[in-house]
Amino acid sequence: MLDIYHFSYGWITPVLAYFMSVTGCLLGLQCAARGRNATEGRAGWLIGAAVAIGGTGIWVMHFIAMLGFTIRGADIRYDIPLTLFSAITAMVVVGIGLFMVNKPQPTLRSLLAGGTITGLGVGTMHYTGMYAMKSSATVEYDPALVALSMVIAVVASIVALWFTLRVKGFLATVGAAVIMGVAVCGMHYTGMASMHAHAGHQGAPTSGAEAMELLAPLIGVSSIVTMLVLISVSLTEIENEEALPRMWLTSRHRPQQRPAKPARPVAPVAASVAPQAQHDYRTEELRYDGAGAWPRRVVD
Repeated sequence: MLDIYHFSYGWITPVLAYFMSVTGCLLGLQCAARGRNATEGRAGWLIGAAVAIGGTGIWVMHFIAMLGFTIRGADIRYDIPLTLFSAITAMVVVGIGLFMVNKPQPTLRSLLAGGTITGLGVGTMHYTGMYAMKSSATVEYDPALVALSMVIAVVASIVALWFTLRVKGFLATVGAAVIMGVAVCGMHYTGMASMHAHAGHQGAPTSGAEAMELLAPLIGVSSIVTMLVLISVSLTEIENEEALPRMWLTSRHRPQQRPAKPARPVAPVAASVAPQAQHDYRTEELRYDGAGAWPRRVVD
């Protein structure tokens, strides 16, 4: 059995991978929040969230972490088409999950279904990226750890989609992104721990690209896309901070909106107005009669 090193450059690659994962998830949650509150352009915001979470938060994190992966005595190169396919897979499955759950009236069933599809897709992305790795060594996987990594991916995806529905406020969004980054990195390194390498009979791979040759242009492209999403988020404010919609078990449990009742006719107002009460105004005149008396006489 050959020795496998996951941290060939020390803590640089895992810390940088975690930072990129948190950054992508943070931008994705911000885009999802704007899509949740937008009356127009909802699809565009959700696509931006899928690119940020699936592209930067998951796929870029995966290959930055792979920079620190080496096998003693074996050369490693990457199949470019398979690597690009894994990137597209990550963004597509995250987009499917986002479109399934981000509705005016989300349901628990759609959350579980969308999270399961997204988690299985993220796991497929991870092992597709691993299959794209060509080496002179023979690589095997521990089935138990592979299954555990898939479970982590599904649970993390359900939690991430729930965050896109329920998180409100910048500090809460940052906290959610930190948790999502831990889940994504945990899934990745659990899957990597399932690997075992043995000396193979095949020679060193001649096709494909080395890690830095492949990752350098891809990181440049993903950085440009991330900056564009960041600019869009920073220039757009959430104008309507409405209460978050309640999540129902299924669509059947959702209360149906009752039709509005017809307005009752208003009784006509009486045309005549009651006459005002007539008052009898009188004045009093007092005169002195010279005998010490003041007789009173009422004058109309």
